[in-house]
Amino acid sequence: MKQLLTIAVLLCVVGTASYGQGCSVCTKTAQGLGDKSAKGLNKGILYLAFLPLGIMGTVGYVWWRAKSSE
Repeated sequence: MKQLLTIAVLLCVVGTASYGQGCSVCTKTAQGLGDKSAKGLNKGILYLAFLPLGIMGTVGYVWWRAKSSE
């Protein structure tokens, strides 16, 4: 269990550094596009994030239910 926790923490730390630069690029792009396009960009980001978050939430819920029924 400690190994799994260590690996998860390391992946979060390493992943944060590599994906952190995308936020500033999106912000500058949205500032240059105008209000309507910026709202569309934000909706597109939420749309793309919904499927992976939904899958992770479903797997987490199923895992939690299986663990709580023991």
